Amino acid sequence: MARVQIDGDTLVVVIEGLDKLWALKSRLTIPLSNVRGATHDPGVIMESKGVRAPGTHVPGVITAGSFHLDGERVFWDVQNPAKAVVIELADERYARLVVQVDDPRATVALIEGAVFRA
Repeated sequence: MARVQIDGDTLVVVIEGLDKLWALKSRLTIPLSNVRGATHDPGVIMESKGVRAPGTHVPGVITAGSFHLDGERVFWDVQNPAKAVVIELADERYARLVVQVDDPRATVALIEGAVFRA
């Protein structure tokens, strides 16, 4: 699971618990100027993940880490698709971040509010 927060003009995604091991990351920091928006999208888990590079994918259990698909790099950290939030990025290492959070609606509202203020 991930914790998403805004620190000044930066989006910070903190990977928590054992997900750090599966995702091979503990934190992602993105300038708000490179965040295009966020959506709550439980259906995203049905998309093709592409090639793990590096990452973990056990269908129905966890998808975590970096994946390459159609020339884009996507970061995943999802166990429960009902709590998945997709964060769209521009000019970053990742084109999207797909992360599981405690409260998807509140997380989307936090990100959208920060992006429109920035």
